[in-house]
Amino acid sequence: MNFTTPLYNLNPLTRFSDKAENYTKYRPIYPDAVINKILENLAPLNQLFAADIGAGTGISARQLAEKGVNVIAIEPNSAMREAAEKHQNVEWKNGNAEATNLPDASIDLITCFQSFHWFNPQPTLTEFRRILKPQGKLAIVFQDINREDEFTKVYGELISKAANNRPPTDFSSKIEPLRKSLDFEYIDCYKFPYKQELDLSSLIGLAKSVSFISSEETVQKQLVDDLENLFQRFCNSDGFVYLVYRNSVHLANVC
Repeated sequence: MNFTTPLYNLNPLTRFSDKAENYTKYRPIYPDAVINKILENLAPLNQLFAADIGAGTGISARQLAEKGVNVIAIEPNSAMREAAEKHQNVEWKNGNAEATNLPDASIDLITCFQSFHWFNPQPTLTEFRRILKPQGKLAIVFQDINREDEFTKVYGELISKAANNRPPTDFSSKIEPLRKSLDFEYIDCYKFPYKQELDLSSLIGLAKSVSFISSEETVQKQLVDDLENLFQRFCNSDGFVYLVYRNSVHLANVC
């Protein structure tokens, strides 16, 4: 992939700006088991203050809030914040992983759902240590497609093709700075499957939410043609296909 071309906006603060609507409508939620694992053994949830960093349009923030958690959603992209569905337990703030603008030792739980790989890890972990309380907890979640499933594998290949053969992100390598951090005690990684039911319009909308695919007309047209063919090959009698995911939950405590 030629990352110098202006068709690809690699600035994580702005690259989702033209994807916000599709992101809100079509990105998958996280299985309840993921949320429950993160909240396991924590204080009464209505007394818990969590900072969801790189909150996007608030998918994970709302899921935490639905459990009664008080969530501060930190998101630097104004288009994503504006597209977010509001929730009474979610407060939105402009900030980023290196500068959350939150007070020292004010947060019980930090979550990063599908966002940590965008951050500069060392200053980010330093900032996380600053805002967490002494018994604070960090949860980093990566949601990746499971290419052992045939439909999901072909979908991934089409996404890579539309992105000029961009290789899949190696999420496992992104967690190494946390494992080696002197500020955190890495606990473990927990795996949870998830399956997303999609009709044709949802499948296309999901693909169009991918940040590294060009919005250029010919690229988008070819992608839609490919997805329509894929859908016809795999859809069931009810008109749905199923994208299979792996969720990896990395947990750590403040040292």
